[in-house]
Amino acid sequence: MPLVQSTYTPPFLFRNGHVSTIYPNLLRKIKGVSQKRERIELDDGDFMDLDWSYAASQNAENLAIIVHGLEGNAQRQYMLGLARHLNQNYWDAVAINLRNCSGEVNRKYRSYNAGVTEDLDRIITHVLSKYPYANISLCGFSLGGNIMLKYLGEGRDIPVQVKSGVAISAPCDLYDSLTEINKPKNYIYEQRFIRHLKAKLYERYTVFPDKLSKSDIKACKSLMDIDNLYTSKAHGYSDAMDYYTQCSSRQFLKHIKVPTLIINAKNDSFLGDKCYPIDEAQENSNLFLEIPDYGGHVGFYLYDKTYYNERRTLEFFEKTIL
Repeated sequence: MPLVQSTYTPPFLFRNGHVSTIYPNLLRKIKGVSQKRERIELDDGDFMDLDWSYAASQNAENLAIIVHGLEGNAQRQYMLGLARHLNQNYWDAVAINLRNCSGEVNRKYRSYNAGVTEDLDRIITHVLSKYPYANISLCGFSLGGNIMLKYLGEGRDIPVQVKSGVAISAPCDLYDSLTEINKPKNYIYEQRFIRHLKAKLYERYTVFPDKLSKSDIKACKSLMDIDNLYTSKAHGYSDAMDYYTQCSSRQFLKHIKVPTLIINAKNDSFLGDKCYPIDEAQENSNLFLEIPDYGGHVGFYLYDKTYYNERRTLEFFEKTIL
């Protein structure tokens, strides 16, 4: 499809990509979302925690499954903001906590990465086996957007109840995104990610001391170091580059067969040129690409309590179930 013309025009201050990125993380506070946790057991002996929130009207027919970004969880403000907007408009929402992201160390050495579509598939199967939803739509933020896009484009049989997908600030080319994050403009973000990931690795070391060493963790100075030490090896890839190559969703976009929208802001400092799949969108009638001038990374502030990406997600979901 041709590119989608964006109507997003934020207040002047939020035309700065860094302001758009930082403000929701530090200052946005979502109220009015009541979540109920469900734990599901996975086939390999591990578990994942799902946090449900519900529409005011009982027996909603529509469900949104939402996937967070790197080092996120179901309580991040961008997750709660979308869940609240959907709940207010007659959609139930289930916010996924990826493995090791729900406040409890998962049982297996592996955890999550940008390409773990088998876990998303397991959750969708679980939902369909237990709940009578007629329509299911997916939304992924950042890393979660890459997971969702890869899931939809890998060639599996997508359940007929899955009607659409929306990816927000998705790093469709993982190495390209990593290259951007490594630039001086993103130093603060990069160091924050490294601190959080290394803290998780030290925590994992206490459970799996035969697989990690403190000295190796301490030696990690970059995200790629962490991916070489842990992410790639724990999930069956030879090294970080093998992981980035196999898990980048851009190569799968041409195979997507359900209506799917990608919203990647032009001033997102985490995304390089390869993260804007213009050719793929033009060649696939099911793929829609919106590139607002503003929004930063998972930003999209509006004066109202509801952010632009939340409005657009609901709007896109609703169109696909008519």
